[in-house]
Amino acid sequence: MNTHVKTPVWIDVGAVTDVPRRGARRVPSPQGDIAIFRTGDGDVFALMDKCPHKGGPLSEGIVHGRAVTCPLHAWNIDLATGEAMGADKGKGCAPVVALRVEDGRLLLSLDGNL
Repeated sequence: MNTHVKTPVWIDVGAVTDVPRRGARRVPSPQGDIAIFRTGDGDVFALMDKCPHKGGPLSEGIVHGRAVTCPLHAWNIDLATGEAMGADKGKGCAPVVALRVEDGRLLLSLDGNL
């Protein structure tokens, strides 16, 4: 039996320091804009840049702890899972995009993980 295994392609989208602490950077992709977040502790996460509630730009939200608050209707989104938090838990999620850091560079995988 011949099985086809797709190897992820990692795309360099900039330096970790290009994303401010407690901030975000938007990266265009064929699947739509991706928001890369950096926490106050320096951890980085990537989500599709659409709030699951009304599609608001998460990259314009406020990053606090390991969450972002959507600028439109104040939904809190967990950066690690994309899931809505608090009273909105279970009402939707923003898709997580594969992200890794290598030698201080941000690498996204856009191959079939959305």
